[in-house]
Amino acid sequence: MCRFCVEHGEGERWYLQAKNYAFDLERDTRRRAYVTHFISEFAATRQRAIAWGERLDAIPAPLSRVGRAAISRRMRGVHFGQPVPIEECERILRLATSITVIPCICRMHERSGRADEVCVLVTTQPLEAVLEEGFADYRDGPTLDDFHRVDIDECMRLLESCEERGLMHSVWTFLTPFTAAICNCNLESGCMAMRMTAGYGIKVMWRGEWVARIDCERCTRCGACARVCPFGAITVNGDVSLSALRCWGCGVCRRACAARALRLDERASAADVAEIW
Repeated sequence: MCRFCVEHGEGERWYLQAKNYAFDLERDTRRRAYVTHFISEFAATRQRAIAWGERLDAIPAPLSRVGRAAISRRMRGVHFGQPVPIEECERILRLATSITVIPCICRMHERSGRADEVCVLVTTQPLEAVLEEGFADYRDGPTLDDFHRVDIDECMRLLESCEERGLMHSVWTFLTPFTAAICNCNLESGCMAMRMTAGYGIKVMWRGEWVARIDCERCTRCGACARVCPFGAITVNGDVSLSALRCWGCGVCRRACAARALRLDERASAADVAEIW
């Protein structure tokens, strides 16, 4: 179990603790201010983060490691995420009494400007007022018409369609341990968390509680799993090879496998990766 589960999970995974969703943002002004600022200032935050990543890439390695570690430590207390397989997503949705689909902020700030509606806010209180405040100064929207309240079945259909497109699911805090969002993304879609973590080594996202394993007898070597793996953990060169050290446990590879040759094992019980988060 990851360190955040130990600290915020009371023996359970942190994102499966109902208390971590039970914040009233109308009364909890500090968290409300953080969420609205996160939305309204995302463009500036994104630019600063990329600048820091490039700066750390340019300095000597020992100093760079210290800098990355310091930023990562700070992020734990405010905003961090973890990949979750779709089964865990359903458990999260059942903890929340308000599920709202919104346009993806990361995608809004990519050159394409395509703000696909693939992010899901999961809370115990409606968030429309907070969203309207956060997005108020966005020149091209979105507006309240772009925020869709959905039920669990509708949301699961959305998550399944995201998986079919090779998008992984991750759950996020906004002022730890307040848990408020499931994102669906990959590096190509413009995900800032993946860019900072996988690209610059600034850890704002931690590995999931699971690790993928492959059944070589079932595997047909079609390569479909390798094409959708967001972390490049699967390679095809005649045979299919799965690197547990590179696997983040999102489980997206399973949906791509028609032969059902892939499964997820608990990371904590896997000797080769139990300590790798």
